[in-house]
Amino acid sequence: MDPLFFKLVRVVNLTARPFHERVGSEHRLTLNEWRTMAVLAAQPGLNATQVADQTGLDKMAVSRALAGLRGHKRVQRHDDPTDRRSSRLYLTTAGKALHETVGALGRQREAELFAGIEAGELARMEATLDKLILTVSGGNDGAPAPDAQAV
Repeated sequence: MDPLFFKLVRVVNLTARPFHERVGSEHRLTLNEWRTMAVLAAQPGLNATQVADQTGLDKMAVSRALAGLRGHKRVQRHDDPTDRRSSRLYLTTAGKALHETVGALGRQREAELFAGIEAGELARMEATLDKLILTVSGGNDGAPAPDAQAV
């Protein structure tokens, strides 16, 4: 029997695997770019460090994702009025439109994945995952986790 942690990682990998075939190649979007977009759609105006905190990605992965998103004009930066060394990140109009399109596909995938699971089980799973996120983030997250739809 596999340890619980391995099962958790496996579920993430198995649900993320089809992303490239179903979404990524068609929209020229990586999974980390999508994760970054999902966070910025839920919480516009974050800086790159905050995006890393919210996605659980390392800063280099976020930097690459942001470079790709900026290259396709899906994200724009604005100077942070309170800190000249930082910039705030926002989805562009094209980024928002793509987020809507990919988000709809993500919601469809989510419905397929959870079709055989009862509402009570889903509610308990969500509560447990929220506790795990709080624990692994050091409990200082403070902000609700964005609905990242397609993992």
